[in-house]
This record gives sequence, C-alpha cells and structure tokens, in this order.
Amino acid sequence: MIEAVMLWNEPNNLSHWDRELDPDWSRFAVMSSMAAEEIRALTPGTRLVLGGISPIDPAFLRLLDGHGLLARLDVIALHGFPYDWNLWHGEEWRAKIRAIAAEFRMPVWVTEVGVSSWASERNMTWGLRKLAPILKDEAERVHWYTLFDLAPEREATTRHGVAEGSAYWRHFHFGLLRADGSPKPALHAFDPALGICQWVHYEDDDRLQATVEWLHRLGVRHVRTGLSWAEWHLPGGPEWFDRIVEALAPFETTLTLCFTPPSAGIRPHHTSPPRDPGEFAYFARWVADRYLRG
Repeated sequence: MIEAVMLWNEPNNLSHWDRELDPDWSRFAVMSSMAAEEIRALTPGTRLVLGGISPIDPAFLRLLDGHGLLARLDVIALHGFPYDWNLWHGEEWRAKIRAIAAEFRMPVWVTEVGVSSWASERNMTWGLRKLAPILKDEAERVHWYTLFDLAPEREATTRHGVAEGSAYWRHFHFGLLRADGSPKPALHAFDPALGICQWVHYEDDDRLQATVEWLHRLGVRHVRTGLSWAEWHLPGGPEWFDRIVEALAPFETTLTLCFTPPSAGIRPHHTSPPRDPGEFAYFARWVADRYLRG
C-alpha cells in the first residue's frame, strides 16, 4: 500500500533544485502547493511529505512556512549523512529532530540516512549500529539509505559529478548489498524497523525484482522510492510506474515525485523549476488517480 507521497527530493540541495532560478523558493512553494491540492482533492487521507531537506536547515523551513507550503503538508522529512558529508556528529540527530518537531509542530521523518562503505565496510557497520537506536527513538519513520550499491556504470545525481572527488564516489557505496548483490557485513546489523529507501533506475526490472526479494527476506515493512516526473514522459514511463507500484504493494510505501522533464523546465535540466507549475500538479493528480484511489 502507499502510505505517503513526498513532494520532491532535497529541494534545498542544488543537486536537486536550481535555486539560481528560484532564489527564494517561491516557485517551489507554488508548485508543491498546487500538487498537494490536487492529491488532497482525490485522496484526502494520503499523508503528504515535504521532500527531505538536506542540509537540515530550520531557516529554510521557515521560508517555506512563510510561503504557506507547510500548512498544506503533514510531515517534514530530513536527510542526513553525518559520517560522510555533514559537518556534525551522529549523536546530534536526536537534538536536530526534536528541534524541528518542536518549532514546526509537525511529525518528522528521516527519509534518507546512511553510512558509505567507500572507506571501510567496518565503519559502515559501526555507523549503522550507532545511528539505528537514536533514529528509532526520535523519528516516526526512518528509511535507511540504501539496499543496493549504485552500480559503477551509473552516474550519481550530483551537481558537479566526479569533480567532487571522494564526496562523489561515496555515493556508490551506501548499499547493505554490493552492486553485484553480495551482502556486506552491515546487512547482519540492519534492523528492519528502520525501513529502506531504494531508488530503481528506469526499466531496471531485474533490480526491482531483487529489491522486493531482499525486502521480504529482511522483513522490511516501510519503503521509500521515487517516480520520476521526467521518466513519465519517456516511452513506457507509465507502464514502468505500474510495475514499481505493483511490486511494492506488499509494503507501506512512500512515493517521491521529483525531477523536472527537460522539456518542461525553465532550463532543460531535471533540477529546473518548471515553466508552468501546473504541469507538476497535473502529474501529481495523475499519480493520485492511478495509484491512490481505492
């Protein structure tokens, strides 16, 4: 079943939203508000989640609140990787979650958190064991990032790619399983109460099937994945979405709607604000109508 819809992914991260085209995030707020209204009109009981923010920035949330967006949503989501990219300690998760919940008086989910094994698989196991009890205590929902390593022939979704050096290559090593499907030591330390965030590349049916098999083996109940607005425009896009949603039906799934089709953007790039925010709202309504209405 689908338990929630997340509107965008990391909107305060330049790798996912071009703030040069939207410096006060007013375009983002309008686009997301319109999408929220469309989903509410069809399925008022569906929980709507703000795209997980990274970095965790209360000032950014105040900005969105001033635009009226938070009032249209049910959950604030956070992303954090203190042992890889963030300049804070893992123990600070507790205070960060509590501060956001107290100020904005909304449930807080952690929809991406993980530890890369790029430097050491032992470090990954240690980090998982360190973070899991903190996150389970503090967040209503946690999605550990991720099940499978990113395959080496793929590209990570970042702003500057390989020019980022080791920060880029860490993206490829967050899986509990290696890209070839073999388990890392951290797999045995994983608590399925955390849930999993797993993105699946376009029409990679083998990876989708393997993901479902491992989710069942691990006893995972909560899953987060994405439906790319850009892929919806590709040949076979809706049918690919059908296969994703059907495969994940046994789990409580959060669907993330994101990535601008190049043809719809102010700039022809997946991070661009759309020229017409109503197009994203139309996509959100299509998703709600196809997958959320009983």
